[in-house]
Amino acid sequence: MLRDWRSELNRFLILIAATAVVGLLTGNLTLLLLLAVVGYLAHTFYQLYRLYSWLYHLSDAMQTELPEATGIWGNIFDGIYRLQRRERDAANYLKNILNKAQESSAALEMAVVMINHKGNLEWWNRAAEKLLGFRAGDDRQQPVTNLLREPRFFEYFDGGRYNEPLNIPSPVNKNVVLEFQITSFGEGDRLMLVRDVTQMHKLEMMRKDFVGNVSHELRTPITVINGYLEALLDHKDSFPPRWAKPLEQMSQQGQRMENIVRDLLTLTRLETQSLPKQLDRVDVGGLLREIGGEAGQVFADKGHEYTVELDGEYLLQGSLSELYSAVSNLTFNAAKYTPANGKITLKASLAPNGIDIEVADNGPGIEEQHIPRLTERFYRVDESRSTETGGTGLGLAIVKHVLVRHGAKLEILSQPGKGSRFICHFPAERLLPVSA
Repeated sequence: MLRDWRSELNRFLILIAATAVVGLLTGNLTLLLLLAVVGYLAHTFYQLYRLYSWLYHLSDAMQTELPEATGIWGNIFDGIYRLQRRERDAANYLKNILNKAQESSAALEMAVVMINHKGNLEWWNRAAEKLLGFRAGDDRQQPVTNLLREPRFFEYFDGGRYNEPLNIPSPVNKNVVLEFQITSFGEGDRLMLVRDVTQMHKLEMMRKDFVGNVSHELRTPITVINGYLEALLDHKDSFPPRWAKPLEQMSQQGQRMENIVRDLLTLTRLETQSLPKQLDRVDVGGLLREIGGEAGQVFADKGHEYTVELDGEYLLQGSLSELYSAVSNLTFNAAKYTPANGKITLKASLAPNGIDIEVADNGPGIEEQHIPRLTERFYRVDESRSTETGGTGLGLAIVKHVLVRHGAKLEILSQPGKGSRFICHFPAERLLPVSA
């Protein structure tokens, strides 16, 4: 590049020198120098005009013929042409990639929808037309909420909390259940994936019905068995001594089975029934004090210290019975697994996005690898310890379902030897004003 400029400068100097010699010989030095400079400038402006004209028409026809030129202008034209070729090749490569992506997504049974930062439809594959009823000619750049008018989708789309998928009926066929998963990218753009989960939904409903029906059918015979065992234990003195221990063990296991059936029925109700329309005004402080007092009575032999900490008076809108069940499960778990003379704290505090209800203990703690699975049904950190305490393995699953129904989340913080903290994060919309 520098050599080309030097060559052009040398040509200009040679032109000036030759013109000066001729001017000195003819006695018209000034006139000839002026004509030489004007001629050079005219040539330069002509080349600029050719460059401008070529670039102007380049967008209309990528194959516009390259202007012929010599010297530095030839190099400029050649350089721009190489850049044009490089850009054209890159554009063709990206176009091929995009075409392949569109072809592969078109073959998917899952709907793929691109939504811009305004919430309008940018692009979708054929599966979206089948599952969602989008029309290629009419719906492009339409707001997605104009086409998917399910209230739960409005809340999900505008809420921006896409950690969990949303399951709702298809707008095309109400008998088809669709799972929506949205991912944000770029500057406010969103990618929405939709798949048909009707079969999975049916299997899940069959599972829930089966568990509910079996639990309901087992409830009566277990109650009868426990009743007879209780009657026998009341008269165990009339039996040979060797029968005392078997009767006690049968009674313990019968009671455990009854607790499991009770918790399974509770889970089935939480999964299949929606929150009642008439919700309670739950006094958080009163709830914590009542649960702490009850736990102190039930586990009086362990000598725990129960503390209730409040940074204010709060009212929650929700189901009193469900919230009582959730917090009492956390508190009773803490009391069961914390060694004697431990400390259990029930706490309510205002958070940036709502209110937190926390149950903390100074028990043995939980290893990190177990924490993500604690809310699974029947998951046990220590099988022998759970059997000794009489747990069903369903308590934290019940807690999770209650919180989900109230728009809340459970956070578990624990370290071996340093105790555990179970924090229920309730959203601000659940808070009610406290009347004076």
